[in-house]
Amino acid sequence: MDTAAPLSPTPRSTVRRLPGRARTDRAELYAVLDAGLVGHLGIVLDGAPVVLPTGYGRRGDTLYLHGSTGAATLRAAVTGAPVCFTVTHVDGVVYARSAFHHSMNYRSAVVHGPARPVTDPTERTLGLEALTEQLAPGSWAATRQPDRKELAATALLALDLAEASVKVRTGPPGEDERDLGAEQVWAGVLPVRTVLGEPEPCPLLPTGTPVPARVRGRRLS
Repeated sequence: MDTAAPLSPTPRSTVRRLPGRARTDRAELYAVLDAGLVGHLGIVLDGAPVVLPTGYGRRGDTLYLHGSTGAATLRAAVTGAPVCFTVTHVDGVVYARSAFHHSMNYRSAVVHGPARPVTDPTERTLGLEALTEQLAPGSWAATRQPDRKELAATALLALDLAEASVKVRTGPPGEDERDLGAEQVWAGVLPVRTVLGEPEPCPLLPTGTPVPARVRGRRLS
């Protein structure tokens, strides 16, 4: 798909609330998704909405989601039921002179559509690789590949990124003119950053096993 193609191709994925925060460049969708570790999968199950956190991976215009073959949410999704998948990054807490205008700086992506089960062996391998590399870059090639039993216990879903939206807020608080005279009330942004700590080796590792560059050099966007 052309990365210059606009997002919001459908009424369902068009940002209506504060549309000025919407982004239409598909590259920004990729950036939000690629920077994340966890997304939330929403689906209606037995007449009630269910939203569950889950890992994911992206290859081109396809998101891959996985879980146990026994998971009720995944069994419902493979029947073609519509799903919604979201990823959000909080970049700052926005303090204003009024309680009403407190906010957050954030980047968020919402994807709509039916999820399809991935059964082709080649695509399953590529999808599981994408999931692994999203979480721990460099680990797919450095570790044992899933065996037949593990693959049989794993459901893999593909979600097309054709119907998606991106919304971003940046900058200082928006203030009402009547509040600007309250100089004794602090206003501004408190940045929020997710950082990775020092690697903690498995106790079963031989003493002195070096931390590989794929772990030591891991960074978050």
